[in-house]
Amino acid sequence: MSAQRRVQQQAAFILHHRPFRDSSQILDVLSRDYGKLSVVARGSRGAKSRLKGVLRPFMPLSMSWVIRSDLGTLTGAEIRSAPLSLAGDALLSGYYVNELILHFLHRHDPQPEIFDVYARTIEALAAQGADVASVLRQFEMELLRHSGYALNLDHAPGSDAGLDPDQRYEYRMEQGPVAVSRDEGTLVFTGAELTAIAARHFEDPIVLRAAGRLMREVISFHLGGKELKSRKVLLEMHRR
Repeated sequence: MSAQRRVQQQAAFILHHRPFRDSSQILDVLSRDYGKLSVVARGSRGAKSRLKGVLRPFMPLSMSWVIRSDLGTLTGAEIRSAPLSLAGDALLSGYYVNELILHFLHRHDPQPEIFDVYARTIEALAAQGADVASVLRQFEMELLRHSGYALNLDHAPGSDAGLDPDQRYEYRMEQGPVAVSRDEGTLVFTGAELTAIAARHFEDPIVLRAAGRLMREVISFHLGGKELKSRKVLLEMHRR
């Protein structure tokens, strides 16, 4: 990326921010038309900065920047729609969603479908009485699908027939559901459970728990076993 590019009023969210020099910060941004990128927000941590209350995670923004190399420079930002407020489990879950986006997306790779899924997910987490676990399972499945890692929950390898509801299957990452004779195992499910996960019947607590077990292992596999900070904090809070 050698020629300078100027982008104006782009729909975006801030995924992560870190201090840079005395009063600036580097923002990791998810934009609708330009994908994931990083920009320097010069002076934005200063006491008199007009952007001090604007540059926050989960805030729907319109952002402008110039970019020549891998790191751009923010030239403007304003709130694009009604501010969203996340708290408690929803807030930690929002940070988990941000971490997944940071790990799964490549820089400067426009994926407007993932941007739209992200925006809907943050809105759902901010809604009063949100079923956080259900929202996260929906997001994880959509992120995997749009990233090229869609789950096979429809049929066993080498078969076009649907899954037997009463048969036990072990979900194997490179194959999908493989029939097994045992009842126990981290990735062992009934055909009925896998079919219900595929249909996203997360209003059923049994299906929701099974989906959580499946997605935890699938996400870990695609992250190469790397532990996400937000998930660790969330699990520790629930244990307490």
